Amino acid sequence: MKIVVLDGHTLNPGDLSWAELEALGECSIHARSTLEESAERATDAEAIITNKAPVTADLMSELPTLKYVGVTATGFNIVDVEAARAHGITVTNVPAYGTRSVAQHAISLLLELTNHVGRNSRSVASGKWVTAEDWCFTETAITELDQLTLGIIGWGRIGQATAEIARALGMKIMAASRTDRDSTDEVQFVDVKTVFAQADIISLHCPLTPDTDQLVNAARLASMKRTARLINTSRGQLIDEAALADALNNDRIAGAGLDVLSTEPPKPDNPLPSAKNCIVTAHNAWASCAARQRLLNFSIANLSAFISGSPQNVVS
Repeated sequence: MKIVVLDGHTLNPGDLSWAELEALGECSIHARSTLEESAERATDAEAIITNKAPVTADLMSELPTLKYVGVTATGFNIVDVEAARAHGITVTNVPAYGTRSVAQHAISLLLELTNHVGRNSRSVASGKWVTAEDWCFTETAITELDQLTLGIIGWGRIGQATAEIARALGMKIMAASRTDRDSTDEVQFVDVKTVFAQADIISLHCPLTPDTDQLVNAARLASMKRTARLINTSRGQLIDEAALADALNNDRIAGAGLDVLSTEPPKPDNPLPSAKNCIVTAHNAWASCAARQRLLNFSIANLSAFISGSPQNVVS
């Protein structure tokens, strides 16, 4: 089997091994590919492995030998699955490889917003502690999380893992779920409106759908406590970015920690990287070495299962 990896760099920038994938066939690995390069590189490929390189209907029509597309991610919107179905091409994804890493990152963003470790470390490095009048020094107040309420939007694997860490910090958990659930001693299930109105911290863990597109808008931001913070490690399109920047810059909420934006890389005029009390990381919550190794292992297992005639994690 001829296997072409279209964009292997984000999955494996050089610290993992492709050996097990290469053992499955004649394998060519490219760091990145444009659509034109994809068509050229996969001319006679039977299998394509992709992370964010699009596999469109037009591309499939140029690849008559293509039988399989393996997406090295959970989301598979970069593949035209209807066209794949029409061409008889199997498409697979990798669910649940980065649950713990993303949950850890969500809490890391929260802790930076409340403890300001990075900010205080930079102030010490710049010499401000040396010239301070007192033995302790901080640029801004630290917020204790014990007994504060974390509101989770989306009670899937990552939302639940984030809540588990938050409980260890003494936080109360409130959650909004697509499915009806009964509240327990550990989790109070409420609607989205209640989460925005009552939570001290709101963390987004829901997929992007027509119902969740710009879930966080001006009206919902206005309903939040002025002391509340917003965390997003899910999809950038869940947030009306102009409305959030306005709320931050006018102190209507206390802060935001974001790992995702609506366009990535962001456009120069995106208002959030420079907004007041806003921390932005570059969509790397998923990218721990451990999570990437699991992702690679599952991707190889998916292709191996397809070759053996028993495909798994099939989305089309």
